[in-house]
Amino acid sequence: MDQCIFCKIINNEIPARRVYEDESTVIIKDISPQAPVHYLAIPKKHFAGIQNIPSSEMELLSKLFSAITKLIADESLDQNGYRLVINYGEKAGQTVSHIHVHILSGRSMTWPPG
Repeated sequence: MDQCIFCKIINNEIPARRVYEDESTVIIKDISPQAPVHYLAIPKKHFAGIQNIPSSEMELLSKLFSAITKLIADESLDQNGYRLVINYGEKAGQTVSHIHVHILSGRSMTWPPG
């Protein structure tokens, strides 16, 4: 956790372009965007994947998705569509071992995604 780049962003040790923040979540612009709109929604508590969240902490996901819902409304992303992506593990494309949700919009998305 000490070396987690997202934890460092949350603790203001590394700068990031924050677009939303509350007591449990921070949403930043991705520094390597894969779409015209590409944000990362990051819970402030560190867990590598959703399977690592104990049942007593499941409210974390509710708060995370509430923050995402607010951002979607504030940015009117629902007007042209958006995609939410959660990767876990290197083979799935996770490069930072801290739960985060990619919020992608601004272009047509293909299927299958990977």
